[in-house]
Parts: sequence; structure tokens; C-alpha cells
Amino acid sequence: MIVNPIKQADVEQFRRTVGDALTARGAGAVSWFETTAEDAGVTMAQEAIAAGVDLVVVAGGDGTVRVVCAELAGTGIAVAVLPAGTGNLLARNLGISLDLDTALAEVLDGTDRRIDSVRISGDNLPDDRFVVMAGLGLDAAIIDDAPDDLKKRVGWAAYVWSTVKNLNHPVVRVELTVDDRPPIRRRARTVVIGNVGTLQANIPLLPDATADDGVIDLVVLAPRRISHWPRLVLGLVIKPWRERHLERFTGHRIQVTTDRVARRQLDGDMIDPGRTLTAEVDPSSLVVRVPTT
Repeated sequence: MIVNPIKQADVEQFRRTVGDALTARGAGAVSWFETTAEDAGVTMAQEAIAAGVDLVVVAGGDGTVRVVCAELAGTGIAVAVLPAGTGNLLARNLGISLDLDTALAEVLDGTDRRIDSVRISGDNLPDDRFVVMAGLGLDAAIIDDAPDDLKKRVGWAAYVWSTVKNLNHPVVRVELTVDDRPPIRRRARTVVIGNVGTLQANIPLLPDATADDGVIDLVVLAPRRISHWPRLVLGLVIKPWRERHLERFTGHRIQVTTDRVARRQLDGDMIDPGRTLTAEVDPSSLVVRVPTT
């Protein structure tokens, strides 16, 4: 068990609830770890690998989940996600409930499924992985500017407030290279690379993206003025709607280069600003526990 204690209102009650669920299923030895500001889960995941455990249960937000999954990718050790963050996008896209008791039953009694992870690199960024989405520009600004106290009070709705605040986020010039295709150039407010495609409120940012399809997806949002946003939103929620300020691409390797430094994020966590992101899919590299259908 790897737990982000900041995401739990009552850590002891959480431990009792999870412990009871594990005992009821005849679980053997269980090791408990709590993440810290200095270690978001790397050491804990490495210890799990060294111990050859059967299952790693991670309770936290998408950032904590990403760190643990990045370490476990390629090991064959299954990861079970108990969503406890603001976005919980991996859990949502895997069909895991946001209710703790329900999620416990779903993952402890669930089945193992192989999904992709995505290798990511860039300037001022050590080689890493993500499992949900990486983005720069407006996407990162929305995450960065959502107040922590508001997220605690209203959850993901805090991102709506931050979105409205950033609708006029500066445009950047980007060069996009998908696989071996010729580079294309665009003016964009945000660029997002996704391993999965559905946001909160079931908004299909990347409607064709699935976690196990062996490819990654790219969306470019480029409204010139605030007045373009209503049509762009329709383009997001209605797949057949054609909107010239919205473009999507699919490939195995995607490189994004901007004309100037921009804010960037990985799975909801801010990383150092920079000018490049290079993502490459690692197919079927991660084993996750999902609800049995």
C-alpha cells in the first residue's frame, strides 16, 4: 500500500477501511508506506519491486499514481488505483469508482489488464513516464492556477474557475512532429498529448484515445479570440462537429517544440517550464487492476 497522506482526511480511518477489505479477502503480509514531499512514491515502488510483491495499491491523485506507475512499468507487477485526488483521470478512464468502498471491491476483486505507458523527455526534464496526459500552455496554466484550498472545497470544479481565468492565455507557435511525418507548424493556446482521452465531467478531449491501443493522441487547441471558445467547446463534446480551431493527431512518437518557454505538466503535476516535449508510447508495459466486466 502506497498512500499519499495529504489526500486523506483521516489516514487512520482509511487504513482501517482498507485493512478490513484486505483481511476479508485473505490477504497475506501487507506493507504500508506514506509518500512525502521529498519522495512522491519512487522509493516505495522500488522496494515493492525488490520484494517481488503480488500487487501494489496506490491511493492518491494522478501525480502520485503516475510516479508509482512509472517505476512499475515493465515489471509485470499489477497496480491497483484508489482515487483520492482532484482529477483522478486514470481511475475515471479505467472505470474505477471514486467511492472508496466501491473502488476497493472493484480493484481487489477485479482483473488484471495491460495498458500502455508513455516515455517522456524534454529540455530541463529528466527521462520519465506518464499514464494520463502531458500538456503545455493553457492546459498547464489551468492546473497551475487552480487554488489548493478551492480544490479541497469543490474538487475538480476548481479547474473550471481556473479555465475561465485563463481563457485568454497567450498563444505560442509550435512545431509538431508525429512519427516520421513532416513537421507542421501551428499557433496554439495549448497542446496536450494523451494516453487516455476523457476529462472530468466526461469531456472527451481525445475521444479516440484508449489506454491499451498502442498509440498516443495529440490535441491542439488554437482559438484566436475568446469568442471562438463556444464553438471549440462544441467541437470537444460533439465528435462529428468540425471546428477549425481544434485538431487531433495520432501516432507512436510525438514531439512538440515551442518558440518560447511555456508552462508544462505531467498527469496534473507541474514540471519545469520549457520548450520541448517528446513522447513515445511503450505498449502494454503496465499491468493495472480494473473492475471485472
